[in-house]
Parts: sequence; C-alpha cells; structure tokens
Amino acid sequence: MQLSRVEREAITDSVLKIESIQASLEQLDEAKIPEVGEIQNCLELSDQKLRDVLKEDQPQADPASRV
Repeated sequence: MQLSRVEREAITDSVLKIESIQASLEQLDEAKIPEVGEIQNCLELSDQKLRDVLKEDQPQADPASRV
C-alpha cells in the first residue's frame, strides 16, 4: 500500500528525530543512563524499520521500460 505524502513526511520526521536522539545520547556519560545499550538498540531498530518502510514505498521501475 502506498503511503500518502503526509505519511511519508511524518515517517521522515520521525527518522530525523531518532537521529537527533542518537546524537544527543552520544554526548552524554553513558554510565549515568540506566540500560543505555538497550535504548540505543531500540533507537537503531526503530530507525531501520522506518527507513525500510520508506524504501518499500518507493515506486518500482518497470524492467520492461529499461530499453
């Protein structure tokens, strides 16, 4: 199913927010954040899943049109 423009923008915005959170966590003392590894893993997985949704939504080129 194709995503609407608004849905794509919302997912893209979420990906950018995740990137921002990941960058913020890198600047903090990880010893002060309980279970920081699990948080980072969750963010990485969420980022990848959302990017996968965006990739899957790309229109596929028709192989017959590549002449």
